[in-house]
Amino acid sequence: MEQTLKITNVLSDPTRYYIYQYISEKHRDVTVQEIADNFSIHPNVARLHLSKLEDVNMIISETKKTGKGGRPSRLYRLSDEVIQLQFPFRDYQLLSEIALETLMSLGEAGKAALYATGKKFGQRLMDQENQRPHSNMAISSFDQKLNLIKNAATLSGFHPEFEVNEDGTSVYFQIYNCPFKEIAAAHPESVCHMHYEFLNGMFSSVFPDVELMEKSNMLKGCDFCSYQTVLTN
Repeated sequence: MEQTLKITNVLSDPTRYYIYQYISEKHRDVTVQEIADNFSIHPNVARLHLSKLEDVNMIISETKKTGKGGRPSRLYRLSDEVIQLQFPFRDYQLLSEIALETLMSLGEAGKAALYATGKKFGQRLMDQENQRPHSNMAISSFDQKLNLIKNAATLSGFHPEFEVNEDGTSVYFQIYNCPFKEIAAAHPESVCHMHYEFLNGMFSSVFPDVELMEKSNMLKGCDFCSYQTVLTN
């Protein structure tokens, strides 16, 4: 309870909340001066906000040399610690572990059901995004389809980045936040494969002929999970 009160107190300041949001979306280290410039505040004020976020383990920092001489800079980045606030307490992570282990106890049939359901939920996410008021689809162009996926991935908390090749036949995208990371660490093969099928369901909902390939995985020491899609339609 004491830690919960500390976190709510830290995030009660709007500027501090938006600084945390800014850092979570940058996928890299930030400096005090960068925060000061982006939020139009004095560096000492920026440093105070960052210190308070670090006090509750929402961000971490380290001192690094810049290679330009002078004093080393203190760099801040998002902590790997998961922050959860629930009133009253709910343990959905435990529920997911129970459900996952139950499926895995069924052998290949359980795995097949997990992967098929993952793909179905990816497709369902796209259906929900398509029904949002801003969509008003008729989705027809490549850009419209890709923006639909971008919006859904962002709302799902993936913190994604997308790159498209010149002829629009391939999309390379990176996921900086895996919403299943803690469960995946305990069950990497099954959860990562399910997540792959979830993403496959998202892309196949708007691109009927798509091949999805995993390129990197944050559970294998990478900073992000990355995928490439080959689009034939």
